[in-house]
Amino acid sequence: MVLSLGVVLAIVVALLLLVPRVNSVTQPPVDVANGARAAAEQVSFTPSVPVGLPRDWRPTSVRTTVATAAVLTWHAGYVIDGQQYAAVEQGKNAPADWLRAQTNRGRPDGTSVINGVVWQRILRTDKVQNSLVHTRGAVTTVVTGTASYDQLAVLAAALRPAG
Repeated sequence: MVLSLGVVLAIVVALLLLVPRVNSVTQPPVDVANGARAAAEQVSFTPSVPVGLPRDWRPTSVRTTVATAAVLTWHAGYVIDGQQYAAVEQGKNAPADWLRAQTNRGRPDGTSVINGVVWQRILRTDKVQNSLVHTRGAVTTVVTGTASYDQLAVLAAALRPAG
């Protein structure tokens, strides 16, 4: 019986050594431009997409959802250098409840001027979320995430109307 147990253990050890194991799983980058074109058919505005982001910005999510206050929201999310997260959220005729939800109920933290445009800074310290907010006409754009204000400014500066 001991000999049989030894043979079984040897086989198990051999299998563990021979079978490759995955150390991490990464999803392939998503196509933000195609997502924006599809979203344009649903939302009643032209979504903005970033153009010319640095190579270490990897798009991870694109979607259109009905968010707080029934606002149809365009979203594009990015991982920066595998460590920080940044996203673009856009909604039309968005009330204050929607903005509070997108910024995780942060507090005003001054302003930033990006490409000559003033963006309101919103900070949530206890959950580590920074946000930049700008409204043009009826469309409110929130650039938000765990990324620093400087990294969010890179994303905000790269935004262009899709198409």
